[in-house]
Amino acid sequence: MSWKEIYNQWKNADHLEENLKHQLDDMAGSEEQIEDAFYAPLEFGTAGMRGVMGPGINRMNVYTIRQATEGLARFMDTQEEKTKKRGVAIAYDSRHFSPEFAMEAAKTLAVHDIPSYVFESLRPTPELSFAVRHLHTFTGIMITASHNPAKYNGYKVYGEDGGQMPPADADALTAFVREVKNPLEVAVLSEDEAKAKGLVHIIGDKVDQAYLEEIKAVTVDPALIAEMGDKLKLVYTPLHGTGKMLAEKALTQAGFSQFVIEPQQAIPDADFSTVKSPNPEEASAFEYSIRLGKKENADLLIATDPDADRLGAAVRMPNGEYQVLTGNQIGAILVHYILEANKQADTLPENGAVVKSIVSSEFPTAITQSYGVEMFNVLTGFKFIAEKIQEFEEDQSHTFLFGFEESYGFLVKPFVRDKDAIQALVLLAEVAAFYKKQEKTLYDALQDLFEEYGYYAERTIPVTMDGQQGAAKIAALMKTFREKGPTDFAGIHVIETEDFQAGTRTNKDGKIEKLTTPSSNVLKYLLEDKSWIAVRPSGTEPKIKFYMGVKGDTSSDAQSRLNKLEKAITEITAI
Repeated sequence: MSWKEIYNQWKNADHLEENLKHQLDDMAGSEEQIEDAFYAPLEFGTAGMRGVMGPGINRMNVYTIRQATEGLARFMDTQEEKTKKRGVAIAYDSRHFSPEFAMEAAKTLAVHDIPSYVFESLRPTPELSFAVRHLHTFTGIMITASHNPAKYNGYKVYGEDGGQMPPADADALTAFVREVKNPLEVAVLSEDEAKAKGLVHIIGDKVDQAYLEEIKAVTVDPALIAEMGDKLKLVYTPLHGTGKMLAEKALTQAGFSQFVIEPQQAIPDADFSTVKSPNPEEASAFEYSIRLGKKENADLLIATDPDADRLGAAVRMPNGEYQVLTGNQIGAILVHYILEANKQADTLPENGAVVKSIVSSEFPTAITQSYGVEMFNVLTGFKFIAEKIQEFEEDQSHTFLFGFEESYGFLVKPFVRDKDAIQALVLLAEVAAFYKKQEKTLYDALQDLFEEYGYYAERTIPVTMDGQQGAAKIAALMKTFREKGPTDFAGIHVIETEDFQAGTRTNKDGKIEKLTTPSSNVLKYLLEDKSWIAVRPSGTEPKIKFYMGVKGDTSSDAQSRLNKLEKAITEITAI
């Protein structure tokens, strides 16, 4: 069917939800807007799906939620009956329609006699990951658009290990989703009928308590917190999302008493009314926290995104102002603390391992090498870190110590198999307490690490290209990079090119090696001065991202190197 035929199908549907009908009426006369909503189904990939809310097959709404869940149900129908009966855990964040989308998923599963375990109210993504493992469900669904703007929502599927589905399982699931041709015709039970049949179970406090019991293991040095927990001043903001309840309990449980939660941003708000973007990667997200931090003379400011899987931080500098740290800098600080604390306690395992994504900094790699700990690099997506943890547990080859991505995702203990901002919050507070005891801040700690390991700096340039034309432009850019094969950036020669889609590593002499990572649409260039550049389309947003990393002799030297690389990227892509 053409997009016009699908549009008319929706417009003439008798049972279409009223709010969607009104939105369709508002779109009348705007062919470009209608085409974008109906030209293709919302992409369902290895990270599930994410998109703007509204009517259409290329939008997030109750019908595309039902379509995705019907595909999941059909996938589960192929499993043994006892496996299918383990059911699905479902959680949701503070966004518009998130509770409704969660229940629509449960009602769709109920038609297939698949039980669901739905949280009573909003919960963080890491707790959903934990719930899958704790309840031994076959899979999990998280309704969230993470840190995206308010007009977005999303749907993420988790495997039985608590990690997002790896590519092979995700591809199988996607095939079932695509079999569901008309989302308007997916059958659901009523909520009352599903509950009466024992197919919808409401969960909450018991899972919370089990999660909080596990999080005790995140604390490395309880004696330190006993001494400093009432002295560290911390401001925390959940940015109108899901983090408040668990964060407050986890900090108190660990022994921190001098923390303040930013009051206006503590309130769940689907419009995220106090921020331009609910993204702790952006300095603007700290505006309210900085104001409160100065009033409280806080040592540390921490923000979590709406589903509390990403954590950002700002640290007090000697002049009293606050500097927002990058995800790579936070990763380096946490890695160093974990390794040094274990070394001092003589508990550092000989087979210790840290895992990061291929677009993350080499700063933590330098740190792990100095402690004799192996760094593993995996594709972008925390599911690949979760796969590595599973591999370590199965073959007992390594002991997992920490995992992170440059995009502000961290995991300390593997009772969760996705990035966990609650864990990172507790550990980062401990690290700040450690340095406060030495009359230092985390800003001082970072400078010490630069002095010891070198001045590493990174930058990410995300370029948004919306709609059908945007997707074509992104594909054309990736094709250009592959076909032209840049030999230098800013006059610095490329000595190695990694094409993760082709699975090849090619050096400057043309020698080709095979990569062992799964296929992914990513290119990475290693330059002769040890700088690097990576290019990849986002898996969850209409963006193409350019990553770059350098090592300088000083901070200004590192920034100068970054500026030159960014200029080169801009010239090549004509952005």
